[in-house]
Order: sequence, then structure tokens, then C-alpha cells
Amino acid sequence: MLSETVFRSDEVPAADRFDCWRELISQTHAPLELHSDHRADFRASQRLLDLGAVAVWPTTFQPVCFRRTPKLIRRSDPEGLHLSLPLNGTLRVTRGDEEAVYGPDSLCVVDTSRPVDVHGGDGTGLHTGIGLEVPKALLPLPRTHLDKAAALRLPTQDGFGALLAHLLTQLARGADSYQPADAPRLGTVIVDLLSALLAHSLEADNLLLPETRRRTLVLRIRAFVQQHLHDPHLNPHTIAAAHHISPSYLHRLFEDEEETVAAWIRLQRLQRARRDLAEPSLRNLPIHTIATRCGFTDAAVFSRTFRSAYGVPPSHFRSQAHSE
Repeated sequence: MLSETVFRSDEVPAADRFDCWRELISQTHAPLELHSDHRADFRASQRLLDLGAVAVWPTTFQPVCFRRTPKLIRRSDPEGLHLSLPLNGTLRVTRGDEEAVYGPDSLCVVDTSRPVDVHGGDGTGLHTGIGLEVPKALLPLPRTHLDKAAALRLPTQDGFGALLAHLLTQLARGADSYQPADAPRLGTVIVDLLSALLAHSLEADNLLLPETRRRTLVLRIRAFVQQHLHDPHLNPHTIAAAHHISPSYLHRLFEDEEETVAAWIRLQRLQRARRDLAEPSLRNLPIHTIATRCGFTDAAVFSRTFRSAYGVPPSHFRSQAHSE
């Protein structure tokens, strides 16, 4: 499990809740002024996931205004980028004379070196979102480009934005599936995705380091495979064509990975089939249908492959899973 620090306001006396959370936010992000109509009995929770130099923090709070002023910037500036992904509610952000509203379809970028007002939440309901802190020094883009980042609206429906939002959401759901040793690797993945997303949005893809481009392309390919496991025609040639690269280059990309492309596709199909066989809501779905949904066109081949991987045939595995 990843290392995490948890704060819950209901574990703090009501009179101290707002000040405790304000101090926590200032330590997590940067010194801020916080204002809220609910400070007398403020409700908030936060989990801080430490990924080395990168931090991810799922949070829920009552409506509040965060203000980063020139005075606070002069006093302390970690020189980082903060990204917010709203999950429930919106963020209203004022930068100078410009105002923008962000919802779950976009990532909001805040530069710790620039003044900003962020209004999170509306009315009396709780706002839920995920914060991400990344030092600018980790991003392989010129400072002149990073200075433009705060003006960007980064979409999360497709491309690198979708990959980054998916990873942040997955981390927010729980860190149980990861080990402490995974933290630096996850931090690197996040930095790569953010770098590629910013470079694409700033039309500066050519400024990315070759290794960053390679790793982000592998991430895009992995996501593509997950989305098309049901397609029986999914193979190295169709994957290469979809990403406008040659099959030989695709195989070179996976030389440093744990499995070949074909082996990884087979493993993902088996893992999805195994998960579906153990899923209570799919208990009455025929095994051959599950196999087809996972890209296996021959039930006998699926049964042999499954048994070779897990030591028991699919029917036996399903019986065991639902008898526990």
C-alpha cells in the first residue's frame, strides 16, 4: 500500500477545524489565504499520497475560497504546478481580470508563482476533487512555456488528459493495489503524462525529451489495448497502425517492458476474463460469452490458455470464486 497521510475534520474540535485544514493545505500546496462561510464548523477530509517529489491528494471540503497573493508568493514559493480535477462540483478561478470555471471535464492549472483566487464548491454542499502537486523543475519544458501553463484548460475526455485523469481517479479510489516501491514509478508516470499533455496543449511536442516521448507513447498504447481487448483482431499490427508507427518500432518500444506486446495483450485478456468470472453480477453469463468479450474467439483455446495461466479451467475457477 502506498504511504498516505489522512486528515478528517471530524477528528478535530469544531473550533479548530478550519485553521487545521488551512495549515494542512498550506503545507501540501503553498501558503494561502482561506475564506469560508462555514469556518465555524468546517467539514473537510484529505488523503495525501506521497509519490516522491510528486504528491496526489484526494479531498472533500465545504465551499471555500483559496487565495494566493503577491505577498504570500514573495514570502514562500515552492515553484510548482498544482492541478485540480473536480469530481463533484466546480472550481471558479480568477487570474487578474479573467475568470474561468472548471468541472470534471477539465483540469485546472495553478502556478504557485502567480496570484490567483480559486472558489471551490457552491452553496452548502461538499466539493470533491483531486489535487496534484508537481515541481516545475521535473517538467522537461522551457520556463517560458511553463509560464503559460496556468492559462490552459486541459481537457480530460481524450488523449493524455484522459490518461492522467484516469490515473488520478484510480489513485483516489484507493492505494491498496500498489506497494511503497511503486511510488517513485507512479510519480514518473504522472510527470511524463503531464509533460506530454502540456507540450501538446502548447504545441511544443518537439521539446519533449526522447525518453519522455517513448514512455508516454507506451502509456497510450497500453490504454488503447485496454479499450480494445474485446476486438479479436487486436494484435501488434493493428496497434501499430492505430498509432502511426511500424510494427518493428512497436516491438522496440516494448523491449524494456516485462513482456512482449503479444504476451501483454494475452495477459490483459486473461486478467479481465478472470475478473469477470469472479464478478457476482456476471455469475449467470456463459463462460464462452465472457471469453468472447475478452477477445478469445475459440472457447477451447480460451479454456486451455486459462488453465495454463491459473492452474484450473475457467469453470472450476468460477465455482471456487463464488463459493468463498
